[in-house]
Amino acid sequence: MDRPALIDRTDALSARPWRRLLERALGAARDVPTMLSTEEQKLYYWLAGFWAEGAGAIVDLGCFAGGSTARLAEGRRVAGLVPPIHAFDRFTADARTKEAILYRQGVTPFEGDDILPLAQAALAPWAPGIVFHRGEIDRMDWQGGAIEVLVMDASKTVESGDAMAATFFPHLVPGGSLVVQQDCLHWSQPWLPAQMERLGGCFRPVGHAPRDTVVFLCERVPGAQELEAARIAPFDDAALDASLAAAGAWLAPLGLAGRIEQTRASLAANPGKRRAFQFVKP
Repeated sequence: MDRPALIDRTDALSARPWRRLLERALGAARDVPTMLSTEEQKLYYWLAGFWAEGAGAIVDLGCFAGGSTARLAEGRRVAGLVPPIHAFDRFTADARTKEAILYRQGVTPFEGDDILPLAQAALAPWAPGIVFHRGEIDRMDWQGGAIEVLVMDASKTVESGDAMAATFFPHLVPGGSLVVQQDCLHWSQPWLPAQMERLGGCFRPVGHAPRDTVVFLCERVPGAQELEAARIAPFDDAALDASLAAAGAWLAPLGLAGRIEQTRASLAANPGKRRAFQFVKP
């Protein structure tokens, strides 16, 4: 497949060209279990295959069993990019998760909660261009240099969202990096749009893929003081709701104000909650 020249990369995102891709373009990646929607899968493939230029690493925070990483890796293969994909995760799955997600997508039942061998086997077609990082992501460091595409799908608590931003955002390239907030519009994680809005002087929302993904262009790398000021963990519900209201206005050009209102309703129905699993959908 020929890789088209990109005249204006940001404008290309706003047009959502990944929607025109046929599912078969994802190749062998289609066989790797994932929780991504079809459009989100196409977005990941397109970002690595048609947007990234090899100016830095592709970092996937929340690899799980390899689904998101596989879509990125197939795009990377098509583009002929050199920088590797770094896949971060605890690489564990409890019995309920295995039954609800993995087994329903054709994975043979197995003992234990370790899914690193499963992810490694699933991603074997794209090795050795993948580096695995196992552990609690919010306690890990980054020594891999510049990051061109940063996928964030592991900020399931307010503390982890703050910690991952502090660790990885300083390595973005101004004007040349994207942050993909996979759960930005999910009703159980209101800290994500609030945090990005707090960093609105550094990031600009440039794309959306249903269900919940919002893509942000890094226009300026946030400094340590800005990252500290953007921490959401110290916020009470009123302060968090105020940031969500601001985020709704900020994201309105992408047609997402209504989704943020749903998130505000969820926050109101779950007072004091700061962990995704604690939320009950209103």
